[in-house]
Amino acid sequence: MSIQALDALNAYGRTARSIIAGLGEAAPVTAPAEAGSSGFAAYVTPLIEQTGTALRTAETASARQVVGQGDIIDVVTAIGAAETALNTMVAVRDRVVNAYNEIMRMQI
Repeated sequence: MSIQALDALNAYGRTARSIIAGLGEAAPVTAPAEAGSSGFAAYVTPLIEQTGTALRTAETASARQVVGQGDIIDVVTAIGAAETALNTMVAVRDRVVNAYNEIMRMQI
């Protein structure tokens, strides 16, 4: 079973949008519009940044709960969103490594 690159990018984009929607932010994930940026890194960089944002949000919510200023529901929601984002990035990394290994095994 092979996954085409555009299919994978579309799936990752949909996942990122659902993570953002879960955080209450409305920022669409789009293809890079800059002329100088192209390639896989241009698509993955925003996803990495969004994952970092989700992790920082979860950390902030946890810290607020510890000092008594936060709500436990917000903490659980933020941690769930961060966990989903991190799992998505791990899956992306695994797919990229597997694709690289498959390309290296090809005979020219």
